[in-house]
Parts: sequence; structure tokens; C-alpha cells
Amino acid sequence: MMSLFFPLLFVSVLCMNSFSAVQGKKWKGEGTTQNLESIVIGRCYEYIRLVNPAVGEKNCSQIWEAFKNAFINKDPCSILPDDYELFINLTFHTIPPNKSLFWENNQLLVTSLAARGRRYMSVGDTLFGFLADFLIWCGQADSPGLDYESCPTMAECENNAVDSFWRIASVTYAKHSSGVIHVLLNGSAEGGAYPQPGFFADYEIPNFQKDKISQIVIWVVDDIEGPDRDSCGTNSVKTLETRLKTLGFDVTCTDNYKSVMFLLCLDYPDHSKCAFASSAPAAQRGPISSDRGGSWNKLI
Repeated sequence: MMSLFFPLLFVSVLCMNSFSAVQGKKWKGEGTTQNLESIVIGRCYEYIRLVNPAVGEKNCSQIWEAFKNAFINKDPCSILPDDYELFINLTFHTIPPNKSLFWENNQLLVTSLAARGRRYMSVGDTLFGFLADFLIWCGQADSPGLDYESCPTMAECENNAVDSFWRIASVTYAKHSSGVIHVLLNGSAEGGAYPQPGFFADYEIPNFQKDKISQIVIWVVDDIEGPDRDSCGTNSVKTLETRLKTLGFDVTCTDNYKSVMFLLCLDYPDHSKCAFASSAPAAQRGPISSDRGGSWNKLI
């Protein structure tokens, strides 16, 4: 009889632990990124010292407090963009003309193309965007702690801590972008390259300052191994072009812009889409050996 008791007890304990874990996870999304405070403060110093020292001195501890106080001790589904206003004010800096890069459905590709502000400055390359990029966070009502178990998704509530943050970040970024505006869209995305609703459609375009913008350049780039679902002048991209032109902007659109394709093809050098024509024969060289195997992480 005892030989059956211990296996049954073990199974019961496992079931109880599993049930407790499910009960403890209130939301469907991932919980707060571990070591959030250290990451945000560390990124702050990295940005002002290495990435973009031109922004000048910033109080990184004060910035963290402003960020945290926007959502701590609050219902995680009742966080508004304005709650981050102090954080935005503390991290704000000028966005160089002609370097703004807007996007939809290709964040990692944009990150590589922008090269931390050296080529372009996407919202994730501003100080306020850099501190929060790829992180997850939320608090709990009437509690000073972070919720590391789970955070609400957009499907569960619109006014969650992360989405409200990116709304005010997007609005701020759009308002202060100027000169030639670049837009990189994914022509292979399900539902179209220009999603509606979407951050670009709902929060960025409405906040463009027409008197500050000379031209809007759209690039529609397909995944190397993906379908061609959307292109300039068709489907959702046509809707975008029409909207921008109606607003009075000078708009150009290019499919599979070569500079972006070069970047994508680093991961697919032998793919047929990466057989770029050359105007001159390649220099003849002897065989080259290398021990640097592997490739860049997938960009899209």
C-alpha cells in the first residue's frame, strides 16, 4: 500500500503547483522583464555616453523614477499615455532632420537599418524609445511592486502600461520629425503593409507637422522568403499614398529598395532575390578561408 502512496502524493503535489501557477498568472501576456530598473538605468547611461552623447547630460535615476511612477500602484489596465509625460520631458531631445524612419511589421529590420541612429533615427533610436525597446512591464493596483508573472496584452485592455507608453512615444516622435520622412513597410505582411488600425496610421500620421516636412519616402520591402502581398500603388500601400497626398504631402514610393535588400541579403546570399546585377566584373582574388561561421540573426 505504501508503494502506491508516495507516487500518488508526488502527482498530487505537481497538480497543485500547476494549478497555483495558472491561478497566479492573471494576464495572458509575459510578465515584467527581469532586472527592469537596472536595464533602464544602464541603457540611459549607455545612450548619453556612447550611443548619442550629443543629447547632453540626463539624470538617469530621475528618469527611472518618472518611468516607474507612471504605472506603479495603478490598475495595469488604466495607464494613460499622459502618465508618461514627465518621463518624455526628461528624455526628450532633438530629432535630426531627414533621419526619421517610421515602420510597421519589421522592427528588427528597422533596428539594423537605423544602426543606432548612425543611418536613421527610428523611435527606438531616440532616448525615450531606446530605454524601453523590447521590454515588458506592468505594476499592480495598490502595490509598489512590479508584476513579474504576467502583464495585460492589447487584446485584454487597450490602456496597458506598454501600449500607452508607445502611444505617447509615437506621438512625440511624429511631432518632432522633419525634412524627408522615411517609411519602411513589409510587403509580405498578412493583412497588408499599412495596417489599420496601427501605430503609424493612428498616432504618427495624425501628428505630422506639414510645415516641417519636405517629402515622405515610402519603401515597401518583401521578406526574402516571403510572398509579395503588397506593393506601391496597390492594396493598402495605395490607401496610404492616397491619404498622405490628400493631406498635402509630396510622396514617393519604391518597391524593394536596394539598400534595404542588401541588408536582408546578408542572411540569404545565395537566394535568387539577392542576385544583384553588377555594372563591373568582380575583382579576381585567390581563395579566402575564414573561421567566422554563422550569420546575423534573422532581421524580420
